[in-house]
Amino acid sequence: MSGEVITVLMFIGLLIGLFMGHPLAFVLGGLAVVFSFIGPGPQVFGIIINRIYSQMDNYILIAVPMFILMARLLSDSGVTDDMFRALRLMLGRVRGGLLLATVAISVVLAATTGIIGASMTVMGVLALPSMLRYGYQKELSTGIIAAGGSLGILIPPSIMLVILGSYAQISVGQLFAAALVPGLMLAFLYALYAGVLTYFRPDLGPPVSEEELSATNRTEITKLLLKMAVPPLLLIAGVLGSIFAGWATTTEAASIGAFLTFLMVIVYRRFSWSMFQEAVSATARTTAMVLFVIVGATAFTGVFVAVGGTRIVSGYLEGLGLGAWGIFFLMMFIVFVLGMFLDWLGIVLICLPIFLPIAVEAGFDPLWFVMMIAIVLQTSFLTPPFGYALFYLEGVAPPGVTIGHIYRGVVPFIILIIFGAGLCMVFPQIITWLPSIVFAR
Repeated sequence: MSGEVITVLMFIGLLIGLFMGHPLAFVLGGLAVVFSFIGPGPQVFGIIINRIYSQMDNYILIAVPMFILMARLLSDSGVTDDMFRALRLMLGRVRGGLLLATVAISVVLAATTGIIGASMTVMGVLALPSMLRYGYQKELSTGIIAAGGSLGILIPPSIMLVILGSYAQISVGQLFAAALVPGLMLAFLYALYAGVLTYFRPDLGPPVSEEELSATNRTEITKLLLKMAVPPLLLIAGVLGSIFAGWATTTEAASIGAFLTFLMVIVYRRFSWSMFQEAVSATARTTAMVLFVIVGATAFTGVFVAVGGTRIVSGYLEGLGLGAWGIFFLMMFIVFVLGMFLDWLGIVLICLPIFLPIAVEAGFDPLWFVMMIAIVLQTSFLTPPFGYALFYLEGVAPPGVTIGHIYRGVVPFIILIIFGAGLCMVFPQIITWLPSIVFAR
């Protein structure tokens, strides 16, 4: 059977397996075994085993459970509750103030968790009931929570960036630096959209009542905000600063961050053995899921390369006569469409080994190209029908908030992400400026 036919059958098998509801890791691994016998033969197993061992032996992957543990400790301890309460009172007089507070807390959570499940659950439980109680529009409230919560996969430290760096053979520290400005830019766009919209349509985000605001002393609000915000900000500065300054590797910084988070939870008097056991257990389950998918994807791409799949796809794209930028737009479109049906991990592990060599051959900067994929992948959490952020939020939303409200609410933010990706394409310095300064030495 020719390599072209096997390549097509592998992707058809992947789609069938996923739509049947089977776990991604087992679909990828099973297809690798089946098509090893159909294509190159059992001798390819030795190559696959070496590839899997090489991935599992990658020192940088130790950062994954450390960042996940940081996220679980912060979300389970409730550290962010008082921070949101202080911001709610401080910004309460502003139209759409709770929306701005949501974006601010989402950025802090993104920079201390690195995964969206924790951020989405916390903000859905914390912010959504407050906004609905004060008469905020359901679509706008759910949209900004979903978009803000999804920043956890882009703003460093991010699990996705660790996986991207591991697979693309790019320094994770450089990816962290490259992602910081685009991530903050998206947060600014979300806040700007919410602020402008509620300024002209105050009924969508009315101010908090004067009675509630006057009941709390402004000095007390400021003290509470500083008390709850400074330690997480110092944690962020410690983790990212140690990487950017060259004092620690990503793995070492992740370990330090997990330890400092543990101490912070104790200092805030939010520690309990049951909370700690649940955080460690959830960390182990999530890490195992990620590593199983990596094993399956490594086997799948190993067989794909062995049958000449990369060469076939590259030749097909070049044969379309689209030019370098045409191929780039096609690859980004494929990532966007796949985001409607697959989670980010599957897209990264399937597409990156295929797309990155094509992009490098077309003359694109690998760091910039990988970051463009990361930015476009932001939409994968928001696009129906299978956007994970939508279902995280639906699971914790109060009665009366339907999936229809959430679907309609995320549309403007998907457009903002695409607009932000366009800015990074037209002005690549948004991505490359900070790494060029931090790692110039």
